Formats: sequence, C-alpha cells, structure tokens
Amino acid sequence: MAVQKLPLAKALNESLRKALETDPKVLIMGLDVGKLGGVFRITDGLQKDFGEDRVIDTPLAESGIVGTAIGLALRGYRPVVEIQFDGFVFPAYDQIVSQLAKMRARSLGTVKMPIVIRIPYGGGIGAVEHHSESPETLFAHVAGLKVVTPANSNDAYWMLQQAIQSDDPVIFFEPKRRYWDKSDVDTEAIPGELHRARVAREGTDLTLAAYGPMVKTCLEVAEAAAAEGKSIEVVDVRSISPLDFDTIQASVEKTRRLVVVHEAPVFFGSGAEIAARITERCFYHLEAPVLRVGGYHAPYPPARLEEEYLPGLDRVLDAVDRSLAY
Repeated sequence: MAVQKLPLAKALNESLRKALETDPKVLIMGLDVGKLGGVFRITDGLQKDFGEDRVIDTPLAESGIVGTAIGLALRGYRPVVEIQFDGFVFPAYDQIVSQLAKMRARSLGTVKMPIVIRIPYGGGIGAVEHHSESPETLFAHVAGLKVVTPANSNDAYWMLQQAIQSDDPVIFFEPKRRYWDKSDVDTEAIPGELHRARVAREGTDLTLAAYGPMVKTCLEVAEAAAAEGKSIEVVDVRSISPLDFDTIQASVEKTRRLVVVHEAPVFFGSGAEIAARITERCFYHLEAPVLRVGGYHAPYPPARLEEEYLPGLDRVLDAVDRSLAY
C-alpha cells in the first residue's frame, strides 16, 4: 500500500532505506548507526541489509566524520551523516562552516556538496543540555547551507529524500520529541517542494507560524482556540533556510496577525527574521505587532524544569490572546 501510518522515526528509516536502494552512491555515517541502528534506531536494520561499506560506524569524532563526508562528496558520493544529539555537532562546526558551506561557491559551482547532516534536536524527552537544544539558527545564518525540519511522518519521509538528492549541503533537523508520533505516509506522492512552507490548518483571525516540534503544539492551540470561537491558521514553515516568506505573507495578509513559535530561544532566533521580514512586507496589513514565543535566553535547564522552559499550550495561547487584543 502506498499510504501507511508510521511513526516519524520509522518514516525516516524507510526514507533512508529507499535512498540506499535507489542510489549506490548514498552512504550513511555516524556514531552507532550500524549494529546498534542509532541511539533513536533511525538506521535500524540498514547495515545488516546494505553492509558495512554503506552504513558505516565511525569513531566518536564529529569533526572527522564531517571532514570524511566532505572528501567522499568530492569523489562523487552522497553521504548522510548522523549527529547523535544536537549538542554534539559543535566539534564539527568548523568543518561545516569553513569548508562544507563554502566549497560550491569557492569553485564557482563546479564542485557539488551533496551531504545531508541529520541532527535530532529539541527538548521534551527528559534529557539534559547538549541533548535537548535547538541550534538551527546557528546554521541558518551560514550562507551555503540549507536548513530544513519536518513536523510529521510524511514530510520526514519525503523531505529526507529531497535533501539527499540535493547537490547542496542540507542540515536536516529531526524533532526528537515527535519521533514516536504516528501519521499517514504516502510513499508515492511527493507533498511539495523541499523549501516550501505549507498551511497545516486554515483560519481567518490569526496566523501561527511554526516548524518541527512546535507545529503539533500550534495545531493543539488552534483546536483550543476554536472552542472559544477563534479561527487560527497554522503555517508549517518546514524550511528555515531558505525561508518561504511568500506563503507566510499570504496567510498574514488574510489574518492580519502573526505569532511565531519555536523551541529555540527567542533572542536572535529564526522567529526574529520572520517577524522583521513580515513586518516589512505586510506593514499596512498588520492589526498587531508580530509576537514571538520560544525558549528563554538561558542554558537548557535540568529535565525536571524543561516544561517551564519550552513553549507550551498556555504560553502560545497567551500570545494569541495578546495579539487579538490589539
């Protein structure tokens, strides 16, 4: 059957399997991705079926992993690198920013860099710092990198396929708190372009723009608001770099209000860029200032405090009420 209900984690596994079957140049590399199948089991069973030359267990050295992937890409391969947790990517940040992001421009487009770096990110699993952070803005700010994140299983399946097929490097953020959420996956119908936002719920009174783990939260907010007679539109941003401002703009011109939601700290977050650009584009349409809801500008707290740190139903609903009060 083309359509089946899968957890987001299983959809990623099936997507990787499809990529390995389709293109012999696709490789998977990372800590424990082989025999263990990854700490979240995203690569479960792939080394057994495709061999140790295609699904490669690496040493604990993220800079070396990404550096090796760059070398393989130069030789025509399409490496998919798994970083075990969000906070573990920083030993490789120099390779990503100084080499990976710049090689295509440095060569005037003659050198392709078809590398996907998969990073589980975000909180909500009772883990500590380096295991629960949202560093997407640090990568979105770097020219030469594409940054995307799925919010449901169907997007997880197709966006990973599209990222692997891209000739530019893609940082692929996976919302780990949603790994076990199930939704329909249609393995025969591509849902749209990789860098195009989508309207996840239609509404008329206010737009909520979110991505990754916060899309589900915003859909729950819209459901709660509907019980009070408020019509909330939810836009799943999907791609953080490049950003599809046109879809967000079209929604805001209709609703005249915008609240941007993400787990990352609000300070210098991706919501700031969305707020600034939409204010520039929609100044005469807006009935209220663009509001942002996100994490606090503080190191990620101990697990018992993370629900106080992360944006939840109450904080987003409060922003909705404040916007509608203008």
